[in-house]
Amino acid sequence: MYTEEDLASAVRAGIFSADTAAAFRHHVARQQPVADEEHFRLLSGFNDVFVVIASVLLLLAVGWIAGTLAPWCGGVAVAVTAWGLAEVFTRQRRMALPSIVLLLAFVGGTGMAGMALLAGAIADSVLVTVLASAMATAAAWLHWRRFQVPITVAAGTAALTGCVASLLLAALPLLHDWLNLVVFGAGLASFVLAMRWDSSDRQRQTRRADVAFWLHLLAAPLLVHPAFQQLAGPGGHSGVAQALLVLALYGAIALVSLCIDRRALMVSALAYVLYAFSGLLEQYGVVSLGFAITALLIGAALLTLSAFWHVCRVAVLRRIPPAWQAHLPPLQ
Repeated sequence: MYTEEDLASAVRAGIFSADTAAAFRHHVARQQPVADEEHFRLLSGFNDVFVVIASVLLLLAVGWIAGTLAPWCGGVAVAVTAWGLAEVFTRQRRMALPSIVLLLAFVGGTGMAGMALLAGAIADSVLVTVLASAMATAAAWLHWRRFQVPITVAAGTAALTGCVASLLLAALPLLHDWLNLVVFGAGLASFVLAMRWDSSDRQRQTRRADVAFWLHLLAAPLLVHPAFQQLAGPGGHSGVAQALLVLALYGAIALVSLCIDRRALMVSALAYVLYAFSGLLEQYGVVSLGFAITALLIGAALLTLSAFWHVCRVAVLRRIPPAWQAHLPPLQ
């Protein structure tokens, strides 16, 4: 429940001495499990859920009422209300789940307001999308400067990705035929940014590790979707060759996940693996139990990997050059 930054703040406030904080860190470290874990705070108690429900109801009502005046007024009202609520529940109360919801409401409200406002003044829909995405990106940057909610960087990156992708598709219409490549490039850029945040906190003790987690969660579907869609082919049907390629690609994704100690890539690719192999079994007559058998095999394999995650990481990292290991999370 307490981050490294919380302890540093307590030391600066005189609540703990530096020696006491160091002893506390050592004690907590000894209590941690041996296996590598991904820690991020989502709930501090049921009050988080209570606040989220109340906030969503309030934001919906405010947006609805203000939207009767003008479409853009609804987005502005949602953004302003979300910022005001964040001053209490993010900056003062430091509640995790409400902070995430309020950040998304602020960025989304800003983007919707920009879209509605610009649509009435600009005929070019692409330009409207670019400018609205740029407004959402600026909103995420302002929110980060004020509140520093870890998911904010991923939200801003997503908005910026939409802005850049819209510009590229407008400037180069031929890219519509290479849309998977554009999406994959956006995912690769997000992944590189996530690794930069990850490498700046290899021990995963500060907010930077949480920022990297959300960036990996953003990058994963952008990387996985175009790759598996390309393998599936135009009809989306899976033969033996496609199923084997999907399995090989998933194995490569598992190796990358072990190296960087992040499971987001594997989770994002899981649906494609289930679809490919259940479709393959159906082609061979196993219609009613195709998905069940696939889920049984994949689920058992993932649980086995989870149980021996640390052992597998040790085996993989030993085969990686030391220069690369210097940028990866160390073995715990």
